[in-house]
Amino acid sequence: MNASKLLVLASAMSMSATAFAAGAHSGGHGANIGKPGEASQADRTITVEMHDNYYEPESIEVKPGETVRFVIENKGNLVHEFNIGTPEMHEAHQEEMMMMVEHGVIQGGKLNRQMMEMDMGNGHSMKHDDPNSVLLEPGQSREVVWKFTGKGNIEFACNVPGHYQSGMYGDVSFN
Repeated sequence: MNASKLLVLASAMSMSATAFAAGAHSGGHGANIGKPGEASQADRTITVEMHDNYYEPESIEVKPGETVRFVIENKGNLVHEFNIGTPEMHEAHQEEMMMMVEHGVIQGGKLNRQMMEMDMGNGHSMKHDDPNSVLLEPGQSREVVWKFTGKGNIEFACNVPGHYQSGMYGDVSFN
């Protein structure tokens, strides 16, 4: 990859990562969606299965202040993501995910972990290690522990290109 392409890619990753991170912290698009929780303080556990273009369950109800331990299992044949955020956060994150496909990190049903480690400049990589998100190959499972601290328009979604648009998202509603 020549230096000018790498510079453009690093700038784009930096802007996308900044936009996404801003949404998860106070003052951003997703202010008050929550924060990482402690598994030992989880009020309950919800198992979420990711199939090719849908989740089971398709929606969840939470209480403000509740900490939920999500056990995420990829039951599909493709790489899928579980990401908690607002629709605006998902839209911004979809740009990052498109770059991951374009640069060979996401390859249908597998992840190129070596490419995920690539230094994109300014301390950014394609590691996909945000506390509100997991990216899984078929057959993998991981946990996300999240404390829902407010109300708002919150979803869980797969932002792999085309998946959100085909309906792979679910609502988080407060009771």
